[in-house]
Amino acid sequence: MKRSEINRAIREGEAFIRQMGFFLPPFAHWTPEEWAGKGPEVAEIVGRNLGWDVTDFGLGMYEEKGVLLFTLRNGTLEELGRGEGKVYCEKILVCKPGQRVLHHFHWRKTEDIINRGGGELEVVLHQADANGGFSTEEVRVNCDGIWRTVPAGGAVVLAPGESITLRPYQYHQFRALGAPVLVGEVSTVNDDLTDNRFYDPVGRFPTVEEDEEPYRLLVGDYANYYRYASGNPGGD
Repeated sequence: MKRSEINRAIREGEAFIRQMGFFLPPFAHWTPEEWAGKGPEVAEIVGRNLGWDVTDFGLGMYEEKGVLLFTLRNGTLEELGRGEGKVYCEKILVCKPGQRVLHHFHWRKTEDIINRGGGELEVVLHQADANGGFSTEEVRVNCDGIWRTVPAGGAVVLAPGESITLRPYQYHQFRALGAPVLVGEVSTVNDDLTDNRFYDPVGRFPTVEEDEEPYRLLVGDYANYYRYASGNPGGD
């Protein structure tokens, strides 16, 4: 993706998030210059990949296959294994009409996908088979405390305020219907480097073409701007 495209996506995302009445933490608004002056006190933000994340899955088709994310809080797999500390993660996503978040599942993570406002969100479901493909079996999911069963490849449509719980090995693809959607995600610890299995072989993070200066840093930019990035990544 071009940096100008990423900058535009973040600016548009910030405006939509404000419109929805959702407030981001202060570090969401730090400029690259502000990041360059930060010390070890913010190492947890860097080490746990908190912040802005814009992806086109390496396909160069952001408006059709892409999403804007912001990770507000996240723990570590070590904390999850101990059962103490931050054993959870929270994100928000901005899904625009015409965009798809591509079919994927997680080996470890259980997550709630929540329609926090805007239009409707369509979630297409498949159970993974033993080889990581699409199973033909029905998919059983929980939506706001109510169990539902949908056929393989079937969809659940979430209106604002509704949510779905997705468990490991449940493929999901989602898109906004008709109007942008502010999507919430509450889950166990998130690890984007090792816990995403996409149905098609795509990349999780974009290759950035630097055609202008960053407006906000992506999580992948921290190493180039934050002087302690190679220090204590956990910030504990």
